[in-house]
Amino acid sequence: MENKITFNELRKIKDSLPDGSIKKIAKEFDLTEETVRNYFGGANYTNGAAVGIHMEPGPNGGIVLLDDTAILDRAKELIHAETV
Repeated sequence: MENKITFNELRKIKDSLPDGSIKKIAKEFDLTEETVRNYFGGANYTNGAAVGIHMEPGPNGGIVLLDDTAILDRAKELIHAETV
């Protein structure tokens, strides 16, 4: 499933994750932690892989097109669980 989100919104979600969430998501999806960070706008391709995000210039840091929203959906679940 494709999804569009602004870069600033994507970074806000990453910054809102509870401690240890990057590691937890990486383990759940069998990815490296750097690959998960790359999903949220990082650019460490030495220790992490590309993850199907495409960035276009625009307002609010630009538009990010996500090929798959599974990591984003899981991040939102972790944030919601923390606030409940």
